[in-house]
Amino acid sequence: MTDQKFVNIGDLGLFTGVPQHENFSRIKDLLPTRAMATSSKPSAWPQGDAITLPATYSFEGASRSTEQFPEDSGTGALLVLVDGVMRYERYLLTGGPGVQWLSASVAKSFVSALVGIALEEGHIASIDDAISDYVPVRAGSAYDGVSIRHVLGMLSGARWDEVYSDPESDIFRVMAVMAGLGTFDEFVATAVGQSEPGTVRRYSSGDTQALGALLARATGRPLSEYMQEKLGEPLGMESPAYWVVDSAGTEMAFASLNMTARDFARLGELYRNGGLWQGKQIVPAQWVRDSVTVAAPHLEQPTPWANGHTTDWGYGYQWWTSAGDRGVFTAIGVYNQFVFVDPASRTTIVKLSANRRYGSPHWSPTTASWRTWPSSARSPGTRHRSSTGSVARPDFFHPQRRSDN
Repeated sequence: MTDQKFVNIGDLGLFTGVPQHENFSRIKDLLPTRAMATSSKPSAWPQGDAITLPATYSFEGASRSTEQFPEDSGTGALLVLVDGVMRYERYLLTGGPGVQWLSASVAKSFVSALVGIALEEGHIASIDDAISDYVPVRAGSAYDGVSIRHVLGMLSGARWDEVYSDPESDIFRVMAVMAGLGTFDEFVATAVGQSEPGTVRRYSSGDTQALGALLARATGRPLSEYMQEKLGEPLGMESPAYWVVDSAGTEMAFASLNMTARDFARLGELYRNGGLWQGKQIVPAQWVRDSVTVAAPHLEQPTPWANGHTTDWGYGYQWWTSAGDRGVFTAIGVYNQFVFVDPASRTTIVKLSANRRYGSPHWSPTTASWRTWPSSARSPGTRHRSSTGSVARPDFFHPQRRSDN
């Protein structure tokens, strides 16, 4: 943290349709952050031959332009790695190889990895412990007596609604902390329960903030400091990273991790390889498997998500998992941030964006053609380059404005 003057988060116009690419590419200049240094042994991604996709793709029964899609969805960065080799890298708007972009809820999957490491190191005795054994909360509040396991799976029972067009929703209440209205720890300590823990999966950024508090209390260190040592250093992060903090210096654990697209890709590759990185087990292999697996049949039902919508994707430990048996999993953040992993095709994809459709009552988070895209991405073909010299590629996560009735 520094003494520089920052903007009020309310002045950014989040979820109003105001363009955000100028903000998402320089959050460290706008809001207070804690910095994480470049690894002492930074490692660049190996570069491979560029790969080509068909000119069009199918979404909701219509043929769409592959080339046009990144521009239409406000993409700042789009990376594709196959077998750990960079096969495509394209930047638009204010994105760039050295630009730290806002993670939004992609940060949740980083927090999950750190919980797994802290468990392995003995800082956390068991995920069946009550999170309130580690984190001070008000008696009878949402997280009092709730197991860490339930919090990891968004099963805490805490009340949460994430309606971006409603300034009274819980997402705006927790974001108000950045305007000086309390602290993140106070938000966790006073959260209100809504349902019996373990019975309803309700996507909740509050749950991840509670996990951030757990890590800080259990390790005795700030979240970003622990991440730099346990992930940033061993994964060879090439660029500094930044995590937004409140007035007390506590990280916004559920979002606001700022990294380059190349460094975001490291988490995807780490999990694609079962937590193994260059011969060293960074995250326990069983933790990785548990994190990207839906634990019980009732958790496969449609999940309340953002803006009043539901999704049929499953949820593990702070990772989204696909329906079916392909084994795809992804970290997802608002405004279209993704770290998408398809182990079957040995593919990791990073998409960083500032899609202006977020916040509209007609916005709907949807996915398209992921089942066929990774395999076609690996098919042979001639190189195709855009006028900027980068390889033109599509994406498969398609936020579509709908006329909901």
